[in-house]
Amino acid sequence: MDIPFPRPNADTRPYWDAAARHQLVYQFCEQCQKSQFFPRATCVQCDSLVQWRVSKGQGTIASFTEVFRGPTAAFKSMSPYIIALIDLDEGFRMMANIIDSNHADVVIGGRTVMVFQDIGGWTLPQAKLP
Repeated sequence: MDIPFPRPNADTRPYWDAAARHQLVYQFCEQCQKSQFFPRATCVQCDSLVQWRVSKGQGTIASFTEVFRGPTAAFKSMSPYIIALIDLDEGFRMMANIIDSNHADVVIGGRTVMVFQDIGGWTLPQAKLP
């Protein structure tokens, strides 16, 4: 498949390993009590060490767009598709495709649940409407 796949490094490896187990994980700082995503070596707020936590995978759509013309052949074959910014209940925001959902039902403020899609040897977190 002609889509770009992740290139895990020391900071992101635990995230992708968890995704392979169909778990959504994020980082949490015990020092300042902040959640963060995407994975980094230390807390972006206070530079303390962070812990990994498992998310329940439930969130709210903050913004979205429907893509009608994908940038590569693989993305064109998936068109139209929806990319959304999702505020997870644990206090972090991530971007994900919304799959297996009626596009007309996707609205800002709508609820989502995270699901996992196995593509090209990778397990990718995606979202769907509950």
